[in-house]
Amino acid sequence: MPKFVKKPIVIEAVQFNGGMLAILDAGFPDFRGHPLHPGSLVIPTLEGDHECKPGDWIIKGVAGEYYPCKPEIFAATYDPLQS
Repeated sequence: MPKFVKKPIVIEAVQFNGGMLAILDAGFPDFRGHPLHPGSLVIPTLEGDHECKPGDWIIKGVAGEYYPCKPEIFAATYDPLQS
């Protein structure tokens, strides 16, 4: 099977700490709280609504879309941008 390498892209992301202030300060839209899990968010994505729990990362994708990412996946996929 052919192999591929993911194109290097720069993303914007913030780690959700359970409070809305960090999300709003980072310039992300006003996501709504999860109705069944206090302290979690509901993030509308291209694949439908996804729950974002404290500790998860919220990523702004290349097309301006938002989606949550578990911390272990984020750490395995992304490195801080060195300026």
